[in-house]
Amino acid sequence: MCDVATTMTARLGALGRAELTLLVRNRYALFTALLMPVLMVGVLRSSLDRVGLDRAGMNAMEAALSGGVVMMLILVVYLNLVSAYVARREELVLKRLRTGEASDREILAGTALPAIVLAVAQSALIVGAGAVLLDVRAPARPELLVGGVLVGIVMLIALAGATAAITRTVESAQITTMPLFLVSAMGSGLFVPLEVLPERLASVCELLPLSGVMTLVRTGWLGGGGGAGESAGAALTALAWTVISVFAVQRWFRWEPRR
Repeated sequence: MCDVATTMTARLGALGRAELTLLVRNRYALFTALLMPVLMVGVLRSSLDRVGLDRAGMNAMEAALSGGVVMMLILVVYLNLVSAYVARREELVLKRLRTGEASDREILAGTALPAIVLAVAQSALIVGAGAVLLDVRAPARPELLVGGVLVGIVMLIALAGATAAITRTVESAQITTMPLFLVSAMGSGLFVPLEVLPERLASVCELLPLSGVMTLVRTGWLGGGGGAGESAGAALTALAWTVISVFAVQRWFRWEPRR
């Protein structure tokens, strides 16, 4: 059993190193992964200056940084991985990998490994910089914050695989990823916390894919919220979308080029 785990870890490590090399060589992907999240936090901060946050129990900087964590997950994990999966599929890399010892899950996870590492590191950097440099509260419930980030990463990896299934080329990935990006940015509380929206609209937005993740991250970092019931509901929403996304990948992910 130990040998099997060691062999699987070695395969994942090899796939991850290869994907990291390709990421470093791709300047656009590297910019999206490293610098775009910083720019988006600035955009969030400027937009939140015009929003009344008194009802949400947070200031503009706290709202921008907590929203920036989930925005960073979208940019680093989702957007990069859709392009990576499509590129590897069209270049027949995925097809060749399937002829080896690696399982389908290992191939997809190995391709996602650099994005996972970057997402975890940047999440820690945002929280640390907020607490140390920007006078933002330290995480009130670290377990919720960590859980939200981790379930968000898994969900977005699966959503990236599902989106790649309907994406023909790397260029068209900019179009196929736009719906989730816009819906999440505007409706999941990244730009405008759900607490300041009208009650009926907020109750609908709570069902969006990343709304549960956003609630867990924001509650875990800033505290407040509606107590254990709201956190449990957010966790169930996030887990439900993760299960749906994983099923979609298992059912519709394409290993052959779309020609």
